[in-house]
Formats: sequence, structure tokens, C-alpha cells
Amino acid sequence: MSIQSTKSPAILLMGPTASGKTAVAARLARELPCEIISVDSAQIYKGMDIGTAKPDAELLKRAPHHLLDVIEPHESYSAARFRDDALALMREITERDRIPLLVGGTMLYFKALTEGMSELPEADPVIRLVIDTMAEEEGWPAVHARLMKVDRETASRLEPSDAQRIQRALEVYYLTNKPMSALLKKPKYVYFPYAAIRIALVPGDREVLHERIAQRFDAMLEAGLVRELKELREEYGLEAGMTSMRCVGYRQAWDHLSGKTDLAQLREQGIAATRQLAKRQLTWLRALEDVTEFDCLVPGLGDLVLEYVRRELEAMMVGG
Repeated sequence: MSIQSTKSPAILLMGPTASGKTAVAARLARELPCEIISVDSAQIYKGMDIGTAKPDAELLKRAPHHLLDVIEPHESYSAARFRDDALALMREITERDRIPLLVGGTMLYFKALTEGMSELPEADPVIRLVIDTMAEEEGWPAVHARLMKVDRETASRLEPSDAQRIQRALEVYYLTNKPMSALLKKPKYVYFPYAAIRIALVPGDREVLHERIAQRFDAMLEAGLVRELKELREEYGLEAGMTSMRCVGYRQAWDHLSGKTDLAQLREQGIAATRQLAKRQLTWLRALEDVTEFDCLVPGLGDLVLEYVRRELEAMMVGG
């Protein structure tokens, strides 16, 4: 396929967890000259396979994915690093006369890629330790109250239990002496030299998606999620506060291994947390512009998306 458009095309396939993104991406990669880039903040971790629903070996053989197994679970990754890695890969893929196909549900990564990054400071382990200690002594609602005093705008949109985001917002304030909400309003330099075909897989019936989520979490438990986490903890010396262990599924499995919950509670909490994740992802998607939605529950979804993408690519070639 020879692309005539002034901008090279890129396909952005987005959707909540359990919406069938992987299967649709595999179909597109089979029919079009695409290379898949994973946009998933959990699948970047080596060894975290079951709880992240990472593509299996057979699928990876048919449709290789970039940005899987990038770092080990005790290491950290960021939206800024994803942006750098993804742009470098997209350039290489385009130079091979192929089309980058970015697939995932980490909406912050998509936003960073297409809209640029605000100039926020890098994470500081010492400051984070101070905040974590504060939370251990007083509880996250009390830390949230502290954030409310220095950055009311950010604190108002966060739940008092949202440890990761509260920590980051307070960390930014301690490092810059400015509220994160103010820093986020500064103009951003945006470099995204691609004609993006934006696709969102959304459920026509939210209850059916919830059933899929429950079935998938049951399958993860059956496949050995708890055993996988136990082995990872032993191999890497993981701690509960690490970013990788905040991933949905692993956080609940950690509590189970620590004796805080039984298997039934693990299942209940894991499914509930995954549903909350899907709700947040859908909220992000609703706020996006220039996105074509497909009901992820309809039969023949892969055919419908493939037909749409082909039309869009042909239009780019004609209009170029």
C-alpha cells in the first residue's frame, strides 16, 4: 500500500477492558500492513501475564506487539516515557512503509501521545516515601485533605482513596511549590505528525460488558493469577506500594496473599475494581473528539472495523 497523504496514517484502537481490542487488532494486522504497539500501562511489565490479559504466544507469533515486557515489575514507567518510546517506534514502522496500530486502554498514554505532555517534575522517591509514611500514619483520606488545602481543583476531582493520584499531586506541589492543576494549564508543545484514525470500542449494553469482565477475572484466577503474583513477589522482592502492584487484579491478589481476604473476597473485589477501571476508561473516551465508535458487543466487530479503516485509508490516499 502506498500512502499519498502528506501525513502518514496511524490507527488508534481504544476501548475499556474486556471490549475485544486484542482480537480486533489481530484482525487488522492480518489484513493490513500494520504493526501493533501496545498502549497498556500494565502489559509493559515482564512476568505480569495472567493478570494483564497479555496476548498469548500463539497470537504474538501471528501479530507481534511492540511495548510488551519493557521493564521488570520493580521498575517504573511513565506517560512521558511511553510517548518517547511510541513516537520512536511509529517513525520506524512508517519508514518500513507500514502503519502503526496503537491498541490499548491506558487513556493517559493516548492523551500524552497525541496532545503532548505538561511540564511536570519527575517522580522523587524521597518525597514519595514521605507521603507514603504520612498515609500509613494518618490514612489516605487525611492526605487527601492536605492536598485539598494546597490544590483544591485537583483534590476535588479525586476520591479520598485514590492513593496513586493523590500521591502524585501532592508530590508535584512539594517539588514545585505550585498546584498541579496550575501546571497542567500551561501550553504544551505537541508533536504528533500523523493522520490518526481514532476508533473506540464501547459497549451498547454496560451489563454485558460487566459479565465479560467477571468471566475474564474468573479465567485469570483459574489460570493462576495468585500463583503468578506469589512468584513475582519472590523473584523481584516486590512491595505493595510499587506502581506495578497497584494494577487492578494484582492489588486484590496481594491482599489475598497477605491474608486480608479469602478467595471469594478476592474475586468480588477484583471484579468490582475492574468494572471501576472500565467506567473510568469510558469516561475518558466520551471526552474525546474525532473518534468513531463501534459497539464492541456486536457480531462481526472485526469485519466492521476493518471495513471502516480501509475506507479511511483509501480516502487519505485520494486526498493526498
